[in-house]
Amino acid sequence: MKTGYAPVNGLEMYYEIHGQGGTPLLLLHGGLFNIDLQFGELLPKLAETRQVIATDFQAHGRTNDIDRLLTCPDLASDVIGLLEHLQVPQVDVFGFSVGSGVAQHLVIDHPQLIRKAILSSASFQKDGDRPENSAVGEMKVEMIAGTPMESDYLAKSPHPDREHLQILLDKLGTFNQGVPEWTDEQIKSISVPTLLTVGDNDGMTLEHAVKVYRLLGGDVNADFVGLPVNQLAVIPGSTHFFGLARTELFRELVTGFLDAPDPATP
Repeated sequence: MKTGYAPVNGLEMYYEIHGQGGTPLLLLHGGLFNIDLQFGELLPKLAETRQVIATDFQAHGRTNDIDRLLTCPDLASDVIGLLEHLQVPQVDVFGFSVGSGVAQHLVIDHPQLIRKAILSSASFQKDGDRPENSAVGEMKVEMIAGTPMESDYLAKSPHPDREHLQILLDKLGTFNQGVPEWTDEQIKSISVPTLLTVGDNDGMTLEHAVKVYRLLGGDVNADFVGLPVNQLAVIPGSTHFFGLARTELFRELVTGFLDAPDPATP
């Protein structure tokens, strides 16, 4: 494993590189998580057959915070800066929750950087969110006391105190505030082969996942019209916070999708 820090947009952005071979797979974690908490069980399995690049977002894991709100466009800009720093021209991307929102910006605004994408547990539009999600805006440090999220933050952050952890929670509470949502036409325009995944009891509704999949050309009788290039997987027995707990299932989904030839290719 190789580790380092990339100077990007005022951040010292922590990254890890595991494995070798093929198109690099970029892992983007969710809010309040980090590389280890989100992908710790899955990453070694993915790195057995390919190079994997993982990074900690602003104020997460080993990456410092700056005087800036958390938004997908800014975090996407950080990721682009990281790829430029590493001189990596194109990647596959696997984003979960916040990381999936960031990956949405990459596949829609910067498709030349992405070969294939796995977008997990993040809505494209606000009407896809469940009303319970609003509780994120009310989170206090005391509510996560004793959890792995708190202990990992205090152990790894360049700002290892509960005051800065509360600042992170506050920023997550206003995540993407004021950022326009994607239109149906922008979703339809996605040209990158995409696997959507959602837990069957996730923060995103199943109706929204199906709507997005239909916008991407899915939900057809493929025996007669052919398989779409894009895919949808609903993960059984899955919540949002424990969305990657089915490690072996996700390994099969991710590697199977990334390694499969494009159905449109002879």
